[in-house]
Amino acid sequence: MTLFWREGSHEDWLRFGRPVCERIIDRRQRIESYAPGQVFALVRWASNDYGTRRSTLDIVRAVGRGEMLTRLPGINPGGELLLSARSWHRVRKVLGLIDAIEETGIDPCDVSPEHWRHMHNRLAVGMTPRAYNAKHHRAWLRRRTFRS
Repeated sequence: MTLFWREGSHEDWLRFGRPVCERIIDRRQRIESYAPGQVFALVRWASNDYGTRRSTLDIVRAVGRGEMLTRLPGINPGGELLLSARSWHRVRKVLGLIDAIEETGIDPCDVSPEHWRHMHNRLAVGMTPRAYNAKHHRAWLRRRTFRS
């Protein structure tokens, strides 16, 4: 994934994620790599002379060779899109939900992909998503153990 940073006009940053490799191209650009199965959140913001032009937040699972994927700008080859928020209002709401997960002591990188999809679907229709708690997380960790 390529991240760009041009102060005040185009800013990409990770809200969460654990890259396995990072390569700094220059002071405005870096490339981060993820292993298949890793989850990360990418926030993108851009503006012009008239104000904010774009605000997005995507939660993506890195995919392995041969897996279905969604092509996303700057993410090569793409990934499994778990949650997508467009507009600052929705991005801010998702950031608050991520903060709530972190307050429970759970790393957002380890949250169940199904919960991110649930959040996406609920937010898309204007409903409040269910909270993710330790009980849900333990159930997800057990399911993941059986899948391996």
